[in-house]
Amino acid sequence: MDFCSIASGSSGNCIFVGTDHASVLIDAGISGKKVVAGLQEIDRAPEELDAILITHEHSDHIKGLGVLARKYGIPIYSSGGTIGALKAQQPVGEVDEGLFHEIVPDQWFSVGELDIRPFRVSHDATEPVAYRFSCGGKSVAVATDLGCYDDYIIENLQGLDAVLIESNHDTNMLQVGTYPYYLKQRILSSRGHLSNEHAGRLLGEILNERMQAVMLGHLSKENNYEALALATVCAEVTMGDNPYRAEDFEIRIARRDEPSRPISV
Repeated sequence: MDFCSIASGSSGNCIFVGTDHASVLIDAGISGKKVVAGLQEIDRAPEELDAILITHEHSDHIKGLGVLARKYGIPIYSSGGTIGALKAQQPVGEVDEGLFHEIVPDQWFSVGELDIRPFRVSHDATEPVAYRFSCGGKSVAVATDLGCYDDYIIENLQGLDAVLIESNHDTNMLQVGTYPYYLKQRILSSRGHLSNEHAGRLLGEILNERMQAVMLGHLSKENNYEALALATVCAEVTMGDNPYRAEDFEIRIARRDEPSRPISV
């Protein structure tokens, strides 16, 4: 499997997972034009996409969805709650009803040779999910927009070969920053976003000998920066109650505005 972030951040998210015979996007939160350009940078094309998997209906995850679905006829997979929210949103526009495919959290489904397990996450959306992918004995996962994590999340992220997890904000930067109080409370809540510290602690729970690469994604533009996220997560891993050190693994940032170097597992 090839695993690549086309864009990841508070302003837009789009992740690619594919093989020689099947390929999908997780979210399309940037413009359709940028999605196509990002695919071209990794030698892929929108015409070969078999599906767009939507995690939830917030604009930084669906901005380019309507354009891509209409232009290329790409099937859309998401939870029933998310499908309802998508149909109610003007930015998505009119999309052929036949393109929508409802998935159920904790039930595996397949897109070509990719086996996919959606699992529930705690976020302030209608029915948000994260996704785990398996093919040929390898597994990767994308888990962002986590207000918190628990044993259920940890279980769904075990035994991975690569992962993209949220490292949204530095708590101190957020608390002293310019965001209004209600927004700070939303982000810090159990249905908000995962901090750098908590991302590092979650990573410490799921690292294993198979893990080839870790991407830290969905960084806030206002309340985080790449070097701080990386340093904080690495410190939590190294000092945490696990048998690993951060330098045992490739840990990198999923860039906000450009595709990352693809990971092949």
